[in-house]
Amino acid sequence: MEKNVTCFIPDSENESLSFTIDSLRKSGLADKIVVVSGMDKTGTIQGGVSTFSAPGFTSTESIKKMGEVADSEYVLVYSKSFPLDLGRFTLNRMIQVCENTGAGMVYSGYYENKSGVLSAHPVIDYQEGSLRDDFNFGSVILYNASAFRAACKRMKKSYSFAGLYDLRLKVSQTHPVVHVPELLYTEIEKDLRKTGEKQFDYVDPRNRAVQVEMELACTDHLKKIRGWLKPEFKKIEFGEGQFENEASVIIPVKNRAKTITDAITSVLSQVADFKFNLIVIDNYSTDGTTEIIKKIASSDKRVVHVIPERKDLGIGGCWNEGVFHPSCGKFAIQLDSDDLYKDNNVISRVVKSFYEQQCAMVVGSYKMVNFNLQDIPPGLIDHKEWTPKNGRNNALRINGLGAPRAFYTPVLRKIRIPNVSYGEDYAVGLAISRHYQIGRIYEPLYLCRRWDENSDAALDVTKANAHNLYKDKIRTIELSARKRMLKAKQKK
Repeated sequence: MEKNVTCFIPDSENESLSFTIDSLRKSGLADKIVVVSGMDKTGTIQGGVSTFSAPGFTSTESIKKMGEVADSEYVLVYSKSFPLDLGRFTLNRMIQVCENTGAGMVYSGYYENKSGVLSAHPVIDYQEGSLRDDFNFGSVILYNASAFRAACKRMKKSYSFAGLYDLRLKVSQTHPVVHVPELLYTEIEKDLRKTGEKQFDYVDPRNRAVQVEMELACTDHLKKIRGWLKPEFKKIEFGEGQFENEASVIIPVKNRAKTITDAITSVLSQVADFKFNLIVIDNYSTDGTTEIIKKIASSDKRVVHVIPERKDLGIGGCWNEGVFHPSCGKFAIQLDSDDLYKDNNVISRVVKSFYEQQCAMVVGSYKMVNFNLQDIPPGLIDHKEWTPKNGRNNALRINGLGAPRAFYTPVLRKIRIPNVSYGEDYAVGLAISRHYQIGRIYEPLYLCRRWDENSDAALDVTKANAHNLYKDKIRTIELSARKRMLKAKQKK
């Protein structure tokens, strides 16, 4: 096999750069190795390795320059500045898969080297709904060069941060994106934070400029594949059904003896000029949570303590138990069993927003706090990327919709919530947004506790992959539904 791969790597300190260059050379397939630098330098550096300058490795300018420089059959992009250790025959295998499948882009699992300890890091399959800009392809991606260059020609907007994301989307429009379910290389992992600490990076205010660009790139992609929805919504009517209560707070709970009293107290202290109640779905707790709820319910008739008949319910299934309970109010409002409302006006503000914004769902904003309710980074999570004009499209890119979430009960009863314990809120939010406006409250309503017993505090790679695969599948299903809906409208 001839040397037919042009390799692009980011500039880094000399030792890491030399290690990566040596690893690429040992493959025997690297026709060119090009260092992309933020410094103003163009030409040849060590051992025939060339370089060019660009404002950022993932910028559109950088990607287009790569397309101009690459005159080989394949393009390899390594996106990290830490040492890369290619496995034996890694590039041969990637090229083999690319040829066999007609892929425009090939990626694989890898090994992580964390503080000298090697561990496997498998990745998940790509699908049409894999629209997250933080989808983990690993740091080594092989492109069919003709697909790479064709995608570059279709890049009409210039991004500082979203160039590599835009490239991926455009390649996927014309070629398969193929996952090789093998561990083909080793990368150094410097981010040693737990999954629960990483998951809010995308809503960190410091990353706002990045998110704006990612939304623009994703919106352009959705329009190209005919999955973008105009800001046209079904009119909502609030006269459907008969409800004794205007609102119900629903808390699914299992084994939260440490926090359930705080959560319930947070609800019962709410002030409103309408009737509301609290439905607690107690999913067979064994740590004393059941006894705590019973005691509170015995002294306050607003508390409805429900122990489901079924024992196979996830959080979504418990939510359905609450939503379909006879005492559920016109509006169903979420509160997790280890969180609490910021003040005693939350329910009133949420219900008011339904009527003012004429929406089927309302999403508020929340503050991140520790177990002792002290503020922790990134602080306020307001999901400002959810705009009235484009929010339901951008929702296909982001990993969550915010909290607290509230629903117009008749609509929620028609759609229902998947019986899972992760992503159930995201799934139903996407489904609602296909037809109805989702209202927003950008001020904090909710205190989200982060502690070791959170369900997503520290996930291993297998669990994290399962969560991401589920959300991608939900996006794929929703995107398919939207495309079918748009196609049906065009026929009318």
